Amino acid sequence: MKQVVRSPLKAAPSSSARIEQLIDLIDELIGVVLEENEWLAQGLPASRSRQIARKVELADLLKQWTEEIQSAQVSIRTSDERLQAKFKDRMDLLKAEMDENIVRLKAAIEASRRRVEMVMSAIRDQVRSSAPYSPGGRATGPASVTLGTNIRA
Repeated sequence: MKQVVRSPLKAAPSSSARIEQLIDLIDELIGVVLEENEWLAQGLPASRSRQIARKVELADLLKQWTEEIQSAQVSIRTSDERLQAKFKDRMDLLKAEMDENIVRLKAAIEASRRRVEMVMSAIRDQVRSSAPYSPGGRATGPASVTLGTNIRA
């Protein structure tokens, strides 16, 4: 089920509320990446991944969060150690899943490249074997052409 994750809550009542909102974003991004990794593990092409649009949307939101935290527009400082540990755990999990995602995407792209090369090679072989003329311009077919006599008007 797709959650609705929004931009950082600058007017949130507390840093804890902002951290929880950021954790929700990270959790949803982890879910999308896990689903994409499962898709890619089945050997399906990277370009067919249904999760790409949502992953990009969530990554853009995470980037926005990061920029606002770095510029001190949003604070995620809290004295709640449980919440800090939860945030760190989610960030570590996201990093691990994204690392796996990169490896799987590279493998899927390489597999797609190999499939395209095999198809192109087969096409080149077929064109070479059925070409009416050799590279030197000589006819490659039979010396004489026989036409059938069964012509209907």
